[in-house]
Amino acid sequence: MLLLLFLISLCFHPNRVLSIQCTTKTASKTFEKCMTLPTQQASIAWSYHPHNASLDLAFFGSFISPSGWVGWGINPTSPEMTGSRALIAFPDPNSGQIVLLPYILDPTVKLQKNPLLSRPLDVHVIASSAALYGGRMATIHNGATIQIHATIKLVPNKTKIHFVWNRGLYVQGYSPTIHPTTLDDLSSTTTIDVLSGATAKNNNNNIRLLKTVHGVINAISWGLLLPIGAVTARYLRHIQAIGPVWFYVHAGVQISAVFLGTVGFSIGIRLGELSPGRVYGLHRKLGFAAFCLGWLQTLALLFRPKTTHKFRKYWKSYHHFVGYACVVLGVVNCFQGFEVMGESNSYAKLAYCLCLSTLIGVCVALEVNSWVIFCRKAKEEKIKREGLFGASSEKGSGTIRD
Repeated sequence: MLLLLFLISLCFHPNRVLSIQCTTKTASKTFEKCMTLPTQQASIAWSYHPHNASLDLAFFGSFISPSGWVGWGINPTSPEMTGSRALIAFPDPNSGQIVLLPYILDPTVKLQKNPLLSRPLDVHVIASSAALYGGRMATIHNGATIQIHATIKLVPNKTKIHFVWNRGLYVQGYSPTIHPTTLDDLSSTTTIDVLSGATAKNNNNNIRLLKTVHGVINAISWGLLLPIGAVTARYLRHIQAIGPVWFYVHAGVQISAVFLGTVGFSIGIRLGELSPGRVYGLHRKLGFAAFCLGWLQTLALLFRPKTTHKFRKYWKSYHHFVGYACVVLGVVNCFQGFEVMGESNSYAKLAYCLCLSTLIGVCVALEVNSWVIFCRKAKEEKIKREGLFGASSEKGSGTIRD
């Protein structure tokens, strides 16, 4: 079990190997610099001309759907999606050919509250084009690479540019729909000095590390320790040889899980503060529910009636209901967390599933053993009752002789 938990922490490693390396050469142009972008296996190449403050740039991205879209843009004020001026490429719904249209990502289209409609940009785009990698015979498919070229007139002496990029699953008419909201999709921003090629220091790496720590801690606490604590209470309490030890093991595991889970929950709150505009509705609600139930369960120990108290049975019913509800919410939210972090097909999720499957297997074995013991005791008690009844009947039917 400890080995599998270690595998979870390794599989959540924040730095992933990118399979696409940047290049300064394309079929039509050679650029001065290039850079591999930190997410979505994307890259850019560019040449900056200080004498007229113009930027020649090529963005390399990939589709995630045959009917999807790929785009990149520049945010004049801050490194975020909202406010960006973007060029988005997608297959024309009528002809199927690649089209490249300009869009302004203002707050009205945030989270797809309004359709994203094409309109002229308020930045000076001298020229732009898009082409699939592989020439005119290339087709759009999942993983198809596209090159988006643009020549832009920049503000003189302002060489630090906020770049954004992303991709989506489909387009409604000529309106690209909202992109996925995994960790990579929400971290597709960077600031680059196009003159020197240096990237500005930002908190993306810190946020990614915090998300990794948040995921590992919560998977261990809410996803494993809390169910283990419930298992100890259900199956160890009937072993007379260990006496009250089962209670101290149960309470120790559960309290440790809640305190460790509180640390993970606090990191999640901090991540929300560091990532304005990124909303994980279901994951957030499940997290708050599990946190509240976990502490209600822990604080209930302070009001635990004695075994002879008349309210003891009501307290036990409450304790069981809240405890199992907290376990279910914690496990479900762990799987929701894998979806949020884009780890739905990762080894981290596989390691967690193996741990959980092992625990479920132990529970099934213990449950079967409990039923076998229960049935055996019931049979023994029935035999004793029949034996006593038979002995009493035989004694009562006896006769007195002279």
